[in-house]
Amino acid sequence: MQMQTKLMLGTALVSVMSMGYVTQTVAAPAMEKCYGINAAFKNDCKSPGHSCAGQDAKARDPKAFVAVPAGLCAKIDGGSNKEG
Repeated sequence: MQMQTKLMLGTALVSVMSMGYVTQTVAAPAMEKCYGINAAFKNDCKSPGHSCAGQDAKARDPKAFVAVPAGLCAKIDGGSNKEG
């Protein structure tokens, strides 16, 4: 019984390691800036009054952006590829 447990654990470990390898070799999707969809303190960067991520206290700020996969911004209510 102990041998079967070791074999199962070894198989599980190899499976997990190979899944990590597969996900690392897949190319990252192209990203775009989407303005006006941020939650408070969840912007990626650049808003009036500061230049750092996570500092915009206003939700859905038309001057704050969040990076999203290309093509997604147009599908989000209130999202825009242009600032303002």
